[in-house]
Amino acid sequence: MLRNAIAGLSAAFTLQRLKLAAKSALAAGVAFAIAPLMPGSAAEYPYYAPLGALVAMYHNVAGSVRQGLQTLLGLAIGIGLAFVLVSIGDPSPVTVAVFMGVGVLLGGLPRIGSGSDWIPTAALLVLLVGGSNRDAFSFGYLIQMGAGVAVGIAVNFLVFPPLHFAAAANSLGQLRLALGKQLTDMAAALTEKWPPEHEDWSRRSDELAEAARTVRHLVREADESRRANPRRRFHPRDLDLDYRNLRDLERVTFHIQDMTEVLSDVIWAEDVPYEVPFEDSEPLAAALDSTGQLLASFHTDDESEQRRLFAAAKSAVEACMAGSDGGGSEGAVTASESILLSLHRILRAVRPAP
Repeated sequence: MLRNAIAGLSAAFTLQRLKLAAKSALAAGVAFAIAPLMPGSAAEYPYYAPLGALVAMYHNVAGSVRQGLQTLLGLAIGIGLAFVLVSIGDPSPVTVAVFMGVGVLLGGLPRIGSGSDWIPTAALLVLLVGGSNRDAFSFGYLIQMGAGVAVGIAVNFLVFPPLHFAAAANSLGQLRLALGKQLTDMAAALTEKWPPEHEDWSRRSDELAEAARTVRHLVREADESRRANPRRRFHPRDLDLDYRNLRDLERVTFHIQDMTEVLSDVIWAEDVPYEVPFEDSEPLAAALDSTGQLLASFHTDDESEQRRLFAAAKSAVEACMAGSDGGGSEGAVTASESILLSLHRILRAVRPAP
C-alpha cells in the first residue's frame, strides 16, 4: 500500500505536471489582475476570469485553444437556454429539470467537446446566481470567462509551450525492448525442459497490447503538441516516421501475440492438434532469439549493428525453415511453420531502410 501511495505521488508530481501547475497559477493570477478592467458590469464578477484561465490550461497549445473555445461555446448555449426558460415563465422545479435535461442533450452536439458540461452549468448559474439581474450577470460571466480563456491560451503559448516528442520517442523504444524481450524469453522456453520454469512470458499478451495502445496515444500527443507551437521550429521531429514506426510495431505486436498463444498452447494445453517437434526446438529458439535481439537493437541508433542483427535473424529464420520438414507426430500439425511465418512477417516489418 505504501509503495502504491508513493507511486501515485510520483505520478502526480512529474516535471510536466509541475510546469502545468506553475503556468496555471500564473494564468489565474494574471486573469484576476485584469478582471477589474473589464467593461461595464463585467468588472463586478472578477472571479470568473481565473476560472476561465484554468479551463483553458491544457498540456499542449492546440488543446488549450480547442478547450477554451469549446468552453465559451458551451457557456453561450447555456446562457441562451436560461433566457429561453425565463422568457417562458418563472423557473419551477419542473421547468428547471426539463431545461437541465435539454442542456445535457445539447452537450451531445458534434465538435462541442469539453463545452458540453458547461451548457447546463451556465444555464443553472444564470438562473440561481443571476437572480433579477440576469442580463448583467450573463454579460459579466461570459466576458470574464472569455478574458480568462484568452489569458490561459496566451500563457500556454508564450511560456515554454510543451512538446511531447521525448515521451513518444521513449515509448517507441520501450515497446521495441519489450517485444524483443518477449521473443528472447520464448526462445529460452524452447530450450528448457518442458514445462519450463519461467512462464511469465506466456501471460504478457495483454500487457504488450496495452503497451502498443499507450505508444499510439503518446505519438498522437506528440503530434498534437507541435500544432500552433512556436518551439517546433527549434525542435524538429519527423512525426510521420514515428507514425510509420508505430504501425510497424503494432503489426509486430500482433504477430508476437499470436506466437505467444501458439507456443503456450503447445507447452501447456493438452487438447491442441499441433506441436513443435523436438528437432525444431533448437533452430526455432535461435530464430526467436536473434529476432528478439534485432528488435531490442532499435532502441539505439547504431544502424550498422541493426543491419548485422537483421542479417543474422534472417539467416536464422531461413535456416530453420529449410531444416523443418513439417512433420509432427501422428495426428498433429507442426506449429513451427506458424511461428516461422510470424517471424518472417516481423522481419519484413522491421527491415532496415536500404
